[in-house]
Amino acid sequence: MSEELSDREDATADLYSAEELAGGDHGDSATDFDLSSPEGRYLARSKSFVSRARQLSDSLQHTWDAHASEYVLEVPTGAGYTAVAEDAKPLSFKRIFDRNSVVRLEIGTGNGDQIVSAAVSHPDRDYIGFEVYRPGVAQTVSKAVKSGVGNLRIIEADAAQALPILFPEGSLDEVWTFFPDPWRKTKHHKRRLVQAPFAETVARVLRPGGIWRLATDWSDYAFQMRDVIESSPYFENPYAGVNPHEEDPDPGRGGFAPRWEGRVMTKFERRALEAGREVFDLVAQRLS
Repeated sequence: MSEELSDREDATADLYSAEELAGGDHGDSATDFDLSSPEGRYLARSKSFVSRARQLSDSLQHTWDAHASEYVLEVPTGAGYTAVAEDAKPLSFKRIFDRNSVVRLEIGTGNGDQIVSAAVSHPDRDYIGFEVYRPGVAQTVSKAVKSGVGNLRIIEADAAQALPILFPEGSLDEVWTFFPDPWRKTKHHKRRLVQAPFAETVARVLRPGGIWRLATDWSDYAFQMRDVIESSPYFENPYAGVNPHEEDPDPGRGGFAPRWEGRVMTKFERRALEAGREVFDLVAQRLS
């Protein structure tokens, strides 16, 4: 999510101060510490997210104890709590949901507003979400319980690392990546999630004709997302040339979608708009 204080900070204290989050200065390392390794040395694999505290409030801990087994998928872990074991077996959606259905994936569920709303609105579909921040996972579980939905599951893991291991090829109808961490500083842009290698990963798990929906409230990241989509041999942009933006380094190019009606207006998005930032929606369609 964006470095602006988000709903995640409502759940528990962060490892970083509000000033650090707002300024996007988290240091030069985006790695998890592997305390089981000698001297607690950190993993070399760069992350596209900032590692944060996992402690739950008393109410969220109660929710976790009572309902996590219903909604949180247990997967074999690798080095670091956000990593999945490289030899983990692919998921069986039929076994998970006890039916054959359309399955959609959200990468970065935050506090669950989007995925729970979708599960409520479309009981005929099944939803899986990735989230690395445990209080966010617990909030999602709490909302799912209150809404009485059973057609969603959460995986507490790094999607970039886990997605190609856990998800079979061509198994998803849609993938959503809404408001990924923008890594605002230029020197940190290499840590952004939406880049060519990740686009290839998403393309692999989407069926032909499947949709990848994205949104961001940072214009330079929106232009990067557009470039990744349109340069990928696996996707086409159905909105190519539409909605040009005055800040675009390639004026008149456009490529941005209208706001998707299925994306809920969260507290986080409202904060971004109140701060004067524009929200960009993008769509990538998997080529046959």
